Amino acid sequence: MVKRKSDLGELPDAPQVSGKGKRKNEESDSDEDMEDLVNVDFEWFDPQPAVDFHGLKNLLRQLLDIDAQLFDLSALADLILSQPLLGSTVKVDGNESDPFAFLTVLNLETHKDKPVIQDLRNYLAKSSSTNASLAPIKDLLSSDTPAQIGLILTDRLLNMPHEIVPPMYKMLLEEIQWALDEKEPYAFTHYLILSKTYTEIASELPSGDEPPSKKKKAAGSAAGSETFYFHPEDEVLHKHAVGWGSYDYQSPADEGASDSKRAFQELGIKPQGHLTLIEAEKFKEAVEGLKAFLTGE
Repeated sequence: MVKRKSDLGELPDAPQVSGKGKRKNEESDSDEDMEDLVNVDFEWFDPQPAVDFHGLKNLLRQLLDIDAQLFDLSALADLILSQPLLGSTVKVDGNESDPFAFLTVLNLETHKDKPVIQDLRNYLAKSSSTNASLAPIKDLLSSDTPAQIGLILTDRLLNMPHEIVPPMYKMLLEEIQWALDEKEPYAFTHYLILSKTYTEIASELPSGDEPPSKKKKAAGSAAGSETFYFHPEDEVLHKHAVGWGSYDYQSPADEGASDSKRAFQELGIKPQGHLTLIEAEKFKEAVEGLKAFLTGE
């Protein structure tokens, strides 16, 4: 089954990307403002085992950041592609092109014997133990509870419009219901969403003639503990969560990594992992909240 916009009713097109430029008027030699508009048409597809492996693996590497090295990403991509009727990809050049975004859910109980899921469970349990706000997640992962946790993995290229997000979650809800109707193992009690945040930290780079030590001191006074979200939908999901919070990555960052991630700003960037736990009975309401927040409907 291939999912396209026509299958889902009215889905958002990408917003027009405009850029202003100037050109020389051949008759008057005066500058004239010109505005170029680029329209991009997004299509939603089921994960395609034959074509999506490398694109999906790259998006997983981006999602897990420096901790990606802790996992067998090939096995994880294969597991996602083994359930092609659950989850979505977003593409712009047809079904044979690489995905620009993806969203899927994995049953941590059903796949508990798979090494990559064992690694993920241990990773999530250890990460949630570092933040008191993540205590509900730690308890569910480390105890013999009857909980059925659906791990939601999702990421997209940084320049993708957030309007693509609500349709992916909406389709996931529908697909889970179809799977339950077929007696498949997706009767989740909780959904755990893995995401990313970042904080700003003092830059290690000198600025102009200013010595590095003075620059670091000035930047340090500006840096704070405010959390910024790579995925703005996370803040909406928090309203429906029983636990959420960020954690430091387990792998050590390379020297200068925070400066390599910054763009047009004085401060460096420190990425962190982020987890949000939502009870199953509140998940539909959370998805409806995403649509209202991200699309204004």
